[in-house]
Amino acid sequence: MAAKTERQARSGAIRVLVVDDEPDIRELLDLTLARMGLSADCAGTVAEAKRLLEQGRYQLCLTDMRLPDGAGLDLVRHIGEHCQEMPVAVITAHGSMENAVSALKAGAFDYLAKPVSLDQLRILVKSAIGLPQRGDGDASSATQALLGDSPAMQQARAMIERVARSQAPVYISGESGSGKELAASLIHSLGARRAAPFIAVNCGAIPENLMESEFFGYRKGAFTGAESERDGFFQAADGGTLFLDEAADLPLSMQVKLLRAIQEKRVRKVGATGEDAVDVRIICATHQDLRALVEQGKFRQDLFYRLNVIELKMPSLRECREDIPLLTQSILARLASSAGLPLPRLSPVAQSALCKYAFPGNVRELENVLERALALLSGDTIDAVDLHLSPAPVSEGSSLQDRLDGVEKQVILDALRQTRFNRTAAAKLLGVTFRSLRYRMQRLGLNE
Repeated sequence: MAAKTERQARSGAIRVLVVDDEPDIRELLDLTLARMGLSADCAGTVAEAKRLLEQGRYQLCLTDMRLPDGAGLDLVRHIGEHCQEMPVAVITAHGSMENAVSALKAGAFDYLAKPVSLDQLRILVKSAIGLPQRGDGDASSATQALLGDSPAMQQARAMIERVARSQAPVYISGESGSGKELAASLIHSLGARRAAPFIAVNCGAIPENLMESEFFGYRKGAFTGAESERDGFFQAADGGTLFLDEAADLPLSMQVKLLRAIQEKRVRKVGATGEDAVDVRIICATHQDLRALVEQGKFRQDLFYRLNVIELKMPSLRECREDIPLLTQSILARLASSAGLPLPRLSPVAQSALCKYAFPGNVRELENVLERALALLSGDTIDAVDLHLSPAPVSEGSSLQDRLDGVEKQVILDALRQTRFNRTAAAKLLGVTFRSLRYRMQRLGLNE
């Protein structure tokens, strides 16, 4: 064994560690890897595998779940602690989805079910050895698409880089407009599937009677209007990532079919008798609380556990208020450049108003507010009145004065808009003196 390891090190071949207590399985995996041009070292126990890991470097580990002196999960955790750059895939017994999910949660790259499909093995190995290295410059620049230095945003970026190195299903939670689809796209672009398609699907936009044909495709003549064969979302995303946005809107009947497709990695087109193998990573997102829907019986528990292997929470803009100035400048620069306009200045009062606003629509609302302000701007400075901020929902614990100030502020802004920002006319419309209006605007931060 030592002589073999030394020869492989000198040859510079990509090395794989195979861990299984069955000699026939080890031989099959060794032979398959050799035909792919890869070198393999084989071990029959956890202890032997750990010794080999201490002696050399490997680009991938394939391990059985059940070993004589321990479990494959022990090896997954050991590799996660001592060899973080190396992906590890587990081989599970047929039908043991609980073990596969446990392995993915523990940090495994992917899993294979027995009897091992050699085609799936080759796909897995190619994906694993194609992973970018941690700290890669491309990875760092890609995650900068999520702007912000707040702790919540830094944590989200770190989680994205981490889950990108796995094939585990990811559940992205967060409010509308918080960047869930952007996060899903980054996970795809930073992972082993980055050269393959990223297919985004809004589950709430598909009529229930069309869901099966849209997801799985259909054969010619399967139903009225099916004049030719067509692939579905799963086939379109083969080798890549399928992003299911607003997954909570999936009807229960479709949830059953989706669960089977994910577990079996096979789909059947409408009107077909046979199934097609598909290699797809699933990422889903919703602004709703999936756990609550499971408790209400509106979402299948088994599908929830299958989708929620790793959860990524995208923070709301209220949790990242310190990032609003940076986001504002970036969005304004992009919008101005796209419209062929000079970059406007944001007044201090306008900046303060943005930082204090609750943004129920998050970054999407911020962009909408700035785009509207830029389109209607007559000068070179955006003031608070140009933002047209709607009253935000009152947060828990707000004082009565805060609530009254919010209402008063909105009434004044509405009056100013109706009078084209003529303060004398606005004061008359409101039934107050000009001096009173000026005082109120100063107190509410609307004086510029």
